Amino acid sequence: MAEESLGIPKIEAIPSAQQFTSHIGAKNVPAVFHGCINDWKAFTKWNPSTGGLDYLEELAGSSTVEVMLSKSPPVFYGDIRNHERVQLPFSTFIGYCKDYSLHSKVGHIPCSSEEKPLPETFKTEEDSLLVGDASCQIYLAQVPIMNIEKEERIQLGVLIEDIQTPQFLETKTLSSINLWMNSAQTRSSTHYDPHHNLLCVVAGSKQVDLWPPSSSPFLYPMHLYGEASNHSAVPIDKADLSVHPRAEHSKKYSQRVILHAGDALFIPEGWFHQVDSESLTVAVNFWWQSEMMSGMLEHMDSYYLRRILKRLTDKEMNQMLCKTSPCVNNKLSHEPSGGNTLHDLDPCVLRSLHELVSIVHDHVNAADLRSAVGSSADVEKTNHKKTVTSELYQLEDDPVASILWSLQPLNLQKMFLAMVVSFPGSYPFCYNHLYIACTMLGHFPRTLEALVLHLVSPVGAEVLTRKFEEMDQLINEEDRNEFYKAFYSVFDDQFAVMDILLNGKESFSCQAFKNVLDKFLGVKVQ
Repeated sequence: MAEESLGIPKIEAIPSAQQFTSHIGAKNVPAVFHGCINDWKAFTKWNPSTGGLDYLEELAGSSTVEVMLSKSPPVFYGDIRNHERVQLPFSTFIGYCKDYSLHSKVGHIPCSSEEKPLPETFKTEEDSLLVGDASCQIYLAQVPIMNIEKEERIQLGVLIEDIQTPQFLETKTLSSINLWMNSAQTRSSTHYDPHHNLLCVVAGSKQVDLWPPSSSPFLYPMHLYGEASNHSAVPIDKADLSVHPRAEHSKKYSQRVILHAGDALFIPEGWFHQVDSESLTVAVNFWWQSEMMSGMLEHMDSYYLRRILKRLTDKEMNQMLCKTSPCVNNKLSHEPSGGNTLHDLDPCVLRSLHELVSIVHDHVNAADLRSAVGSSADVEKTNHKKTVTSELYQLEDDPVASILWSLQPLNLQKMFLAMVVSFPGSYPFCYNHLYIACTMLGHFPRTLEALVLHLVSPVGAEVLTRKFEEMDQLINEEDRNEFYKAFYSVFDDQFAVMDILLNGKESFSCQAFKNVLDKFLGVKVQ
């Protein structure tokens, strides 16, 4: 499950580079730094309320910038199907900001409107892309001020003189510095970045909602091979739960911060975030690669991929078995007392046995039990190595697996031994219902055989083998060997039965792996 306890600290005193690396960056958790950039020249010079737009136009108006043109304002989706990129002079964008600000002040354009008409000054050759679509909105997003990998992409390098790298990033190798600027209210769709990010608000304010990387299943990341693989497929405030049912839990794991002018937010790589910006907001961000990614040698990629997928699959398997048993929590917390007959079973265990016998009776005709079971070797041949007749993977869907899961390992051992050694006979009155059921089924060993060969589903095989593993840790080697000798004695071919259990267990793991591909990579496998 996603982490609910990853609180976001708010820091007043700006840390040193060493403090940031050891106490903040190492935790890989966001942090807010109040007043972090108050000493920047940009903090005073770029402020739209004090002539900042005129200053920016004079300083960099002749530069050509690339703006995002949204087809679904005020939201800007990462998927290229929902926006276009348009080249235009920076001065034209500044003019757009001035016009929108003017119209907003005189009341011609409601600030809360989701549709923002293009201003009169937005009449350039690039306008041909926008003709007839008055609902479009433009956003200056991720315009490079510095880029060490692609210097040719730098569009507003002249602005670098007005900003300075915070002291706690001085030891980092920055990959890029970018300008973000919007005239009207905007929202970036929920996404994560493959780099560490420091988002600095120069003017205006931003609201940032954040989710840890472990929240991926609830946010439905776009498929890994797509153009917008780092974006969520879910519009958070308008989630269609019939399409994205897990999104119902997304807000449980989100945290919200409000950034004002001068504030900065550290967003570690992999953290999903959705950013809402008020009108006329100016921001600068710094990106740098994490130490883990920068230190990962390429020839190790496949190994780490397998380790990560295995770790996620193991975690998914545990979640598929997430169910608490009243018996485990209460009466059966003690060790079972001696004896391996029906008389020696605790009442709760005896009830579980009765339920299992009833399920076997319902699924296997009592009169035909012996022929239905046959030999385990024949069952293996007949089914062409198909492990189970029931393809159940969730614990709550499988009554047999649920009963087995509710029993402590040592109580399960006693129950199986009672089934192996006990035959219908003279039992006290309180056992009459169980005696009748078992008489109809022939005897307990055949019941156990039918249970394993016909009614253990993939989740049942996982539960049963886990219980055996837990039991192995609680008893000595001699008792362990005696138990397995007795358990497998009811089957004609114990190796075939072992294959059935192991194949069912692998089928359960395979389903968990498919769930991981869907939840974390957006890949559905049939």
